[in-house]
Amino acid sequence: MNRLIQFLLISFAAIVFLSCAKKTSDLEELNKQFAKGNFTSATKIIEELKSSDLHKIYSSEIEIIEAKIERIQIDFSKNESQIKDELTPWFPNVSAEQLRKWEDDKTLEMKLIDGERKYFKNAVSNLFRLDSLAGKIKENTNGAVIDPFDDFCLQHTSNILSLTNSDGNFQEKPKKYRIDFTITLKPDAIPSGEIVKCWMPFPRESLPRQRNVKLIEVNSEKYVLADNQNLQRSLYFEKITEAGTPTIFKYTAEFETSAQYFNLDTSKIKLYDIDSENYKTFTAERNPHIVFSNEIQQLTNKITSGSTNPFEKVKSIYYWINNNITWASALEYSTFECIPEYVLANRHGDCGMQTLLFMSMARFAGIPCKWQSGWMLHPGELNLHDWCEVYYEGIGWVPLDQSFGLQNTENQRLKEFYISGIDEFRLIINDDFSSELHPEKQFYRSEPIDFQRGELEWKGGNIYFNQWNYHLDINYLN
Repeated sequence: MNRLIQFLLISFAAIVFLSCAKKTSDLEELNKQFAKGNFTSATKIIEELKSSDLHKIYSSEIEIIEAKIERIQIDFSKNESQIKDELTPWFPNVSAEQLRKWEDDKTLEMKLIDGERKYFKNAVSNLFRLDSLAGKIKENTNGAVIDPFDDFCLQHTSNILSLTNSDGNFQEKPKKYRIDFTITLKPDAIPSGEIVKCWMPFPRESLPRQRNVKLIEVNSEKYVLADNQNLQRSLYFEKITEAGTPTIFKYTAEFETSAQYFNLDTSKIKLYDIDSENYKTFTAERNPHIVFSNEIQQLTNKITSGSTNPFEKVKSIYYWINNNITWASALEYSTFECIPEYVLANRHGDCGMQTLLFMSMARFAGIPCKWQSGWMLHPGELNLHDWCEVYYEGIGWVPLDQSFGLQNTENQRLKEFYISGIDEFRLIINDDFSSELHPEKQFYRSEPIDFQRGELEWKGGNIYFNQWNYHLDINYLN
């Protein structure tokens, strides 16, 4: 009898082992098919894994891959015929060979999905930014476009410098803002009578630049305002859906922000205390988007060679990114494995992508830096935006905006303003990236890195951006 029980136990263990091995193999195959862009095959494996007893073991990884499949297909939503139609005004007879050349140059963003060429929804507009010849052809056809925003920033930062004393202290009253932030879930995106949970981005008290934050109104009696210690600060509340009706989440808040500028004297920058927690934390790698890869190490060493002062190293990195990485409309961050790696491979990226590249290089160079993001509030230029702060021993935290870049002027301080300064047209929501929301979100976030638009979910899972809209109204109170 004992032998029979022993045999049965061994047999059961063998069955479990073989089953686990098979499912592990299935998961490896899922990752393989996903990486190849074989989304139909990947989805079939996901459905098989979901029906298995071991689904709970892999549920998080399966959820993320399934979400990425959906999000990549939303980003890469155009076929070759649609791209040719978009290019017709400037390239009426564009050939397949020309498209292949742009694809190989990585100026026309394409991905093979189930064997078909699918293009990024903003591929054509990006092409004219990334390919100088294509940009020239468009300019010759449409006429040159001069962005008045560059002139606005140049004039405004010039005024900031004029109000900066000899010690580098900026003297001006803070700007006061009132915002109305609204998230609108589309009618019937979620079945009627269901509870929808919503996390709305909310201003942080981020001294010395942002302060006197006040919540004025919420269109709900019950809500949870995250403590200011939350580095990605949110306003959380719930709504019940009604058939045929949009579900609206809204709040009103006020806050003050100030510009900040440091006329850095390199002789006053002290040696870092490399044993301090501040230094260890903000010079560390942080997978998956701050990684000291061989390319990051070699490039940073090359760029900063001969520089010993931290500020000179920062300037070297800033100049290199400014001159080599073009701003372009970006894919959703949640679809990337490592953003700086992508930026270096493709030589373009938006504000947050450039910032993560800068931070990776700066941290490897032994310079503490941290993330900051929210919205840019410049008149006529309301938009999501990311930048960072650099720490200098003896000075403190200094703002740096990589994507605002070097300004077009011979005045060196003005040209380099955004290397050690920032204007007051900023709404600070995040003092870190990829931080937990409060209360904790159950499902994989629509944007797991940044937090500027908001997050929604219900009992059936995350509610992605294509099912709702966000809107910010701004009132300049002084």
